[in-house]
Amino acid sequence: MAIIVNLDVMLAKRKMSLTELSEQVGVTMSNLSILKTGKAKAIRFSTLEAICEVLDCQPGDILEYSSNIQ
Repeated sequence: MAIIVNLDVMLAKRKMSLTELSEQVGVTMSNLSILKTGKAKAIRFSTLEAICEVLDCQPGDILEYSSNIQ
């Protein structure tokens, strides 16, 4: 997939665990884990908005497009 998910990078920058993010966003750990590992096929805008609000970032800080991935 050509979309790279940098959620782990943003969590590290904010010194936050996936568990903390899960609690603050209201999304299950398993769903966040699927997103973090890049296995998610979609993300709701409301979820992306909540993650960005908690991490104080922009969607582009979490999602990146790369045409070099096969």
